[in-house]
Amino acid sequence: MTVIAAYLYRHGRRVREIALDERVDCPSDRSEFVWIGLSDPCADEVATLRDLYGLHPLAVEDALKDGQLPKVDVYGDQLFVIGRTAHLVDGHIVYGQTAVFLGHSHIITVRQGSTRSHRPLREHLENSPDLLGQGADYVLHAVLDFIVDGYLPLVTTIEEEVTAMEQRTIDTFLGRAEIARIFALRRELLRFDRILVPMEEVARKLARSDLPGIDVEARHYFSDVLDHVRRVEAMASALREVLTSVFEFSNLMEQQRTGAITRQLAAWAAILAVPTAIAGIYGMNFDHMPELRLRYGYPVTIGVIVTICSVLYWRFKRVHWL
Repeated sequence: MTVIAAYLYRHGRRVREIALDERVDCPSDRSEFVWIGLSDPCADEVATLRDLYGLHPLAVEDALKDGQLPKVDVYGDQLFVIGRTAHLVDGHIVYGQTAVFLGHSHIITVRQGSTRSHRPLREHLENSPDLLGQGADYVLHAVLDFIVDGYLPLVTTIEEEVTAMEQRTIDTFLGRAEIARIFALRRELLRFDRILVPMEEVARKLARSDLPGIDVEARHYFSDVLDHVRRVEAMASALREVLTSVFEFSNLMEQQRTGAITRQLAAWAAILAVPTAIAGIYGMNFDHMPELRLRYGYPVTIGVIVTICSVLYWRFKRVHWL
């Protein structure tokens, strides 16, 4: 088991490091609690924490199984929360999981597949003892807010890519690889939406429901997390619509350019049809044809061809076919 940190806090101050098998009796005023952070633990090692803090077996099972959807479960006087982390790797969204066990005097975070360490978060909270001293539920808010804040750079990066793709659509045809990328991004955003919707429900429950371990004053902080989730959800939804618009606009532009090329080809075909028709008539091998022996027949024929072709060219140019 990778133990990132395990400390006892009192009145917002770090008191000392604790061992995983150490039971700490904390007072009932919420000012003293244990915060244990784990990363990719195994089942046998988590059993120690389960027995020590009375964690529910079903919650422990979910915490060890990656790929769970965000949720809030109540087990007696303890709260179990799962949040999903997300980050970009080579243009694709990769997901992780953070499970949180919240009790009266303990908060245990278990990360699975998440690359973002909680160390900066812990340092930030330790620099704000007034907030940290209000209880472990404020740490839960900070963890969820940390997870949701990680969504924003992801969406911003995709937004920049989509904006560049939108500009290229105006300037030139989209290639096969770019069209495939549009559909890949739409699939990624649809999968991301399946994470955002339950994350919004988690934040809503914590902000508006009477749950064990959550102070009434702390609900305002979870409302802030709810606002952040909704903001990211709105951005992701807008990106999906833009991607659809980019694809449709690309098709429209391609049809427009194809139509312009077709009109040009039709115009030149009409112009070339004139000399072809005249030359075809006078290319026939008949002995008796009118105008064959006229002295000025050839220049007159050439003049007629040039005149008709010029009139046709002028007409097509006037209607913007050429």
